[in-house]
Amino acid sequence: MVNKSQIAGLAKQLKGSVKKAAGKATGNRRVQAEGVADKIAGKMQKAYGDIKDKFRKVI
Repeated sequence: MVNKSQIAGLAKQLKGSVKKAAGKATGNRRVQAEGVADKIAGKMQKAYGDIKDKFRKVI
């Protein structure tokens, strides 16, 4: 089962990937760095959702 944190994390990862690519294509390092940060934040949020999901299955 998928929870809100997992979906939001995946969405943030996708947003980060797009932002990183846009920054790279335009040569804008700030946008590229923001994309990397969004991608990392998305991975962390998805990991939190995964843990929450596993905990729910145990109980």
